[in-house]
Amino acid sequence: MFGRLRATMQRLFTPLANLLIRRGVSPDAVTVTGTVIVTVLALTLLPAGHLTLGALLIGLFVLTDSLDGVMARASGRSGPWGAFLDSTLDRVSDGAVFAGITLWFVLHADEPWGTAGTIVALACLVLGSVVPYARARAESVGATAAVGIAERSDRLVVALVPTAFVQLGLPVAVLVVVLGLLALASLVTVAQRVLTVRNQLLPTTEEA
Repeated sequence: MFGRLRATMQRLFTPLANLLIRRGVSPDAVTVTGTVIVTVLALTLLPAGHLTLGALLIGLFVLTDSLDGVMARASGRSGPWGAFLDSTLDRVSDGAVFAGITLWFVLHADEPWGTAGTIVALACLVLGSVVPYARARAESVGATAAVGIAERSDRLVVALVPTAFVQLGLPVAVLVVVLGLLALASLVTVAQRVLTVRNQLLPTTEEA
């Protein structure tokens, strides 16, 4: 969904990437810094009720997520280590975002939709971690699972947009419904990846 936007951002980041490289900043440092900032923002601003500011700042760093990759390619340091570090730390920041939303519902139990919101936000947190795990596990056994309707950027943007507007008057019920649909989309994505890997590996298993 947001593939074209990411490609545009990568082109825009090229001058900044070159500047950081000339200043001696490594792609790994950018990856770690971005993760720390997103995690801190998500676990402080969102639970405290600063939903608009938190969602906007987190969204900004989500859009800049490809900066470290642009730097790695420009400096000739692109490789398995960078991909591993980026993917691993993405799980940390993603978990922090949905944990922050969950904590907001928990701390605002007086909201009519508080309980339902807590449940669907937790579902997004759990299923959102299974989606990339399924792909990584598939690749570890020689299969591919790059399929699904709920990729990482899609999940974050879909969650953050209504979160930002709740503080501006959007009914909390809308956020709950969106998170519920997102959890369902994540579940469908997991099922798609499981079936894809099964179709790739089952014939081999039967022949063996």
